[in-house]
Amino acid sequence: MSAFKPLVFSGVQPTGNLHLGNYLGAIKKFVALQDTSDCIYCVVDLHSLTAQLVHDDLADQTRSITAAFLASGIDPKKHIVFNQSRVMQHAELAWIFNCVARIGWMNKMTQFKDKAGKDRENASLGLLAYPSLMAADILLYRATHVPVGEDQKQHLELTRDIAQKFNNDFSDRIARLGVGVEMQVGEETVNGFFPITEPVIGGPAARIMSLRDGSKKMSKSDPSDLSRINLTDDADTISKKIRKAKTDPEALPSEVDGLESRPEAENLVGIYAGLAEMSKSDVLKAFGGQQFSVFKPALADLAVEKLAPIAGEMRRIEGDRAYVDAVLRDGGERAGVLAEATMKTVRDIIGLLQN
Repeated sequence: MSAFKPLVFSGVQPTGNLHLGNYLGAIKKFVALQDTSDCIYCVVDLHSLTAQLVHDDLADQTRSITAAFLASGIDPKKHIVFNQSRVMQHAELAWIFNCVARIGWMNKMTQFKDKAGKDRENASLGLLAYPSLMAADILLYRATHVPVGEDQKQHLELTRDIAQKFNNDFSDRIARLGVGVEMQVGEETVNGFFPITEPVIGGPAARIMSLRDGSKKMSKSDPSDLSRINLTDDADTISKKIRKAKTDPEALPSEVDGLESRPEAENLVGIYAGLAEMSKSDVLKAFGGQQFSVFKPALADLAVEKLAPIAGEMRRIEGDRAYVDAVLRDGGERAGVLAEATMKTVRDIIGLLQN
C-alpha cells in the first residue's frame, strides 16, 4: 500500500432541530465537498446517548437529520449516508481505541469539562469516552479529511493522537502483514494503518452565534427559539427572527477590524457572508456605513432565498418515511462492507483470533 485514498467523513448528532449554525458550519460544507471527494456522512445516534440517555423520538430525530442532509443537496447514491448504530464496527473499534487512548488525554477535553460541569464524578463514562468513539467513526473508514467546527478541533487532535499511537505500537505487525503506509513521525519512520486525519475548517461563517447574544454559540438547546434560525422555519419566521436579532446602535463599519468588540454585528455580517458565499470584507464594502435598519432586511431576504427552499424540501422528505429509511438502510449496508474490511485487518494487526 503506497498511500491513503482521499476520503471525507463527518457526522451530526440527532439531538434537537438543526439550525443555521449547523447548516453554514457543517452541512453546506458537506454538500460542497461532494464535488471533489468521496464522502461518508453519518447521523451519529450513538453519540446522542451521551447528551441524553432516554429519548422519546430518537428514530424520528435520526430521520430528520437525514432529511436535512438530503434536502440540502447531499447525494446518497454517489456518496454514503447512514446512521451510526446500523454499523456495529463503530462500537467495536471504539473499544479498541479506549484501550489505545490515555485517561489523561480524555480528562483534558474541554467539551467534557464544560458538559460535566462541577459534578464530574456523576458524568457518564460515555461522555468521557465520547472522543474515542468519534475517532472510531472517522478511522473506521480511514478518512483522510473531516470538516469540523472550531468546537470539534480538539477532538480531531485526539483522533490524530490515537491513530499515531496505534500506528507506533503496531508498526512492526502492520509491516509484516503488508497493510501499512510508511509514515514519518519525528525522526522515525513507522508503518501506519490509520491516516493522520486532516481537518477541513474555514469559511466566513464557520461559527454562528446566537441571534440574542453574540457571545454565545447558536444552539439547539437555547430556551429561546428567537436565538436561532431552524432549518424547518418558514419564510415569515426567518424574517421575523432576523428583524428581532440583537444589534447595537452603530452603523456597520467599512472594514472588518471595525467589527471588533461588536459581537452581534460580527455575527450578522458573518451569516450574510456564509449565505452569500463571500468574505466579510466584501459584505462590508457593500453595507459599510449603513444602519441595521437597511442591513437586516437585506439579510432576511437572502436568508429566505437560501433557506426556505431547503425547509420546504426537508418537510417533503420527512413526510416520506419509507424513502428516508431506505436511504439509511442502503447507506448502512455499504458502510458496513467498508467497516468490516477495516476491522478484519485491525483484528489481524492486534492478534485477535477470527478464523
